Amino acid sequence: MNTLQAGDNAPSFTLENQNGETVALSTLLEANQVLVYFYPKALTPGCTVQAEQLRDHKEQLAQLNTVAVGISPDPVKKLKNFETKKELNFDLLSDEDHAIADAFGVWGLKKFMGKEYDGIHRISFLIGQDGVIKHVFNKFKTKEHHQVVIDHLSAQ
Repeated sequence: MNTLQAGDNAPSFTLENQNGETVALSTLLEANQVLVYFYPKALTPGCTVQAEQLRDHKEQLAQLNTVAVGISPDPVKKLKNFETKKELNFDLLSDEDHAIADAFGVWGLKKFMGKEYDGIHRISFLIGQDGVIKHVFNKFKTKEHHQVVIDHLSAQ
């Protein structure tokens, strides 16, 4: 796994969101910097806590000129279920073939309960409007992710 770092150009992407609409990074960057956060699986405890915190702090992120989008290998239908059940208010993007996760370097070997498998590592990227990665968030607890991001943005 070769994760992209601050200073790298973010890979451009266009993916379907939970409503089946196409969302392009380039379009998002026209108005804001973008927090692209990769998460393993919709409706699991850690991913739910992380998404709910971003939902609850969306306005605070907006005041810091930042919009969040979540990317997982879940199909669109499951993302819609996640959005509905948890009343999420931002785009969840489907990367079923994990091509975008591969491009960002967040798809790789994981270990859980003695088993090894390939999957998404929980890493977030702050991408500036110029398309360059400004910061990589890779050390955080799911319930604190939003605060780590807000603290970083506030210090800029």
